[in-house]
Amino acid sequence: MSAARGGREFPAFLGWLPLVLVAVAIVVTYARVPPHELYHVSGSGLDAGLGRALVFLNWPVAVATLPLIALAADRLREQRLAVAAAVVAAVLCAFVAWPGVVDQADLDPKWMNALPALGVVLGLGLAAAAGLFRTRARADALLVVVLVLLLVLTLPYIAADLGFFLDDVPALGSLFITGKVVVGEPAVHHGHHHGMDGALLVLAALATIPALKDCRSRRLGIAVAAYLGIELVYGLTVLVNDEWLEQIVKRGWTSVEVPNVIHPAVNFGWLWILVAGGALAAWICRRERLV
Repeated sequence: MSAARGGREFPAFLGWLPLVLVAVAIVVTYARVPPHELYHVSGSGLDAGLGRALVFLNWPVAVATLPLIALAADRLREQRLAVAAAVVAAVLCAFVAWPGVVDQADLDPKWMNALPALGVVLGLGLAAAAGLFRTRARADALLVVVLVLLLVLTLPYIAADLGFFLDDVPALGSLFITGKVVVGEPAVHHGHHHGMDGALLVLAALATIPALKDCRSRRLGIAVAAYLGIELVYGLTVLVNDEWLEQIVKRGWTSVEVPNVIHPAVNFGWLWILVAGGALAAWICRRERLV
């Protein structure tokens, strides 16, 4: 958020730190937990952990890296090599949208997963060189509320990424269902969940917004703001989809599910994302004085 508001300052890299921690947790958990306790993977050992982390770098990390690449190119625009590298990184990251690159029904790594992952490494390197992670912002009341809400909602997924259930944790065991068997499986299986991916997309977008104020190209800034607005609503909707299914539907309180919007489609779920994301993008543009 803009540094012009009240609150304690923080560096932007803190918004990306959870993605790093989750990647490490994925490697460890998928290396030690048997594949039948995880979700749509078949390998075991360290290779399985590294492979699942590779897929994680594709989605959601490549999606979250694209706006950073654009802002890094803007800051490094006098360096032709850096701009060329940014174009390559953006193309590689965008490859994640190609059908079959990331398949929820088969999360074992494929050779093509190396391409978006390479784009992520190159893009984050450019962002670091451009000083984007040193951008400072202020944690105003709205941001604090959002972060606390995200933390509470992702507690079951934090436990799952670490390979345990919340059932025996005081208070949390009654607030969330995780190890309870529903239709032959735990309500929240061990390993990584797309609900956590949604939350991480929200965090990455929030950490990227402060850099907009230093964008030298007004048009690029508006385009990135539009992307971030949609990313925020998309990430939140992905989180709610998973959370609703596992904490509401699996309790038997209702059979109505929140639509799965992981993949773009012509439906009301994506209509909501585009409309709400556009409205949020307009708010971001005004907040960061792009318009």
